Amino acid sequence: MQKVFVLNGPNLGRLGTRQPEVYGATTHASLAEHLVETGRGMGLDVEVRQTDHEGEMIGWLHEAADAGASVVLNAGAWTHYSYAVADAAALVPAYVEVHISNVHAREEFRHHSVLSAKAAGIIVGCGVGGYDLALAHLAASGNPGEAG
Repeated sequence: MQKVFVLNGPNLGRLGTRQPEVYGATTHASLAEHLVETGRGMGLDVEVRQTDHEGEMIGWLHEAADAGASVVLNAGAWTHYSYAVADAAALVPAYVEVHISNVHAREEFRHHSVLSAKAAGIIVGCGVGGYDLALAHLAASGNPGEAG
């Protein structure tokens, strides 16, 4: 089974309680459980992680790169300014950038991503269902180094 890491950045551990009108009512724990099960049905070995610490995220991206694993990446606020996260993400065979909300309909600073240029795909504004779409995209690619 193809290994896929779902990596969530700052404040995403607060899903279900942080601005439910923007991010919905699904908790991070229930999202993680759902993605592991959904991924299994797609032939993917999914591992879901969340951190509020940038260095930990970078370490996880290095781990994915070393394992040849694909990544579903919701880097939260780091999306907009962390060149360190972007550089680490560029090392993985393929990653799909995911945003629960439509970042383009929100504050101006959210309109730019330093991650998008190297992403195999970008999913914005589909709620937590965007993660399912990202997994389906990676599963359909077969070879994690050639998502497309």
